[in-house]
Amino acid sequence: MSRTVDSKRNKSAVEMVPQLIALDWGTSNLRANLLDLSGHSIEQRQSAMGVMKVPNGEFGSVLLELCRDWMQAYRIPMIASGMVGSRQGWKEAPYLSCPATLKQAALQLTEVQFDDPVAGKHSVYIAPGLKCIDEHAQTDVMRGEETQIWGAQLPPFSICVLPGTHSKWIWLDASGDFQNFKTFMTGEMYSLLTQHSILGRLMEIPETGAPIKLEVFLRGVSLGVSGHAEVLHTLFAARTAGLMGHLNATELPDFLSGILIGAEIGSARPHAVAKVHLLGEGSLCERYAQAFQYQGIAVAQVGEEATTKGQWLLARAARLVKF
Repeated sequence: MSRTVDSKRNKSAVEMVPQLIALDWGTSNLRANLLDLSGHSIEQRQSAMGVMKVPNGEFGSVLLELCRDWMQAYRIPMIASGMVGSRQGWKEAPYLSCPATLKQAALQLTEVQFDDPVAGKHSVYIAPGLKCIDEHAQTDVMRGEETQIWGAQLPPFSICVLPGTHSKWIWLDASGDFQNFKTFMTGEMYSLLTQHSILGRLMEIPETGAPIKLEVFLRGVSLGVSGHAEVLHTLFAARTAGLMGHLNATELPDFLSGILIGAEIGSARPHAVAKVHLLGEGSLCERYAQAFQYQGIAVAQVGEEATTKGQWLLARAARLVKF
């Protein structure tokens, strides 16, 4: 468990009074923020006990281990978002159909009660996910990203992209609410192809944080964009480029990454993409930014505290907090 105390802001004792415990509980990690009356973090904690690591469904025990002192000292509401509301999570929360608003989500929080042997009963309110139907009558879903978008408070008609294992593209309407979204399994495909396919046999996978080979990556982006409609063929170029000696083993991973991200962009561009808001952290967002700009798509970066802000706005709309 790691802890971070926010000491950047000079605030009065009254302003620093805790009002909400906000839980970002994903597949791999649990992040907890103790929020003040402005929705800013007083202290942050993190645990590696993501949803898939919680033993025997003991979510309450995991939460008590991380936050028991907060819960006992302040007796304040708790709100959670992310995979904790999935079928594999603490309790399945409903999916709201798009178009969807923050106010609608606030009315659909799912309450989970559990016991603290010392302090008695506690409740956690889990945010709903979202679902939409695409032009092929197929259902798409998300959990957690919706809270980030509401927290980002983007302008009307924005397009927001959240890179990741399952990259999300989100289109907002004239009111800045969810219109629809699409999921692209780009990150997962990269992992599978490099680790479990013949493409990876010729590759030397770089260490985490290694600098991108930009020229090679952008060559892949161009190929992916132009060949997105036949991506199962286009991907084979990541093998032939190595076999023919056009790229070496250290260059092929970035080339494959470019193809996949380019195919993702090419698939979404029929929706008239001129500018995107990028929401995420680290080198993956930078990789997407390079790809977008190379294709003439303007990029705006979204602040890193969007999830916590979205949780605060949901709690306020649900009247869990009064400010």
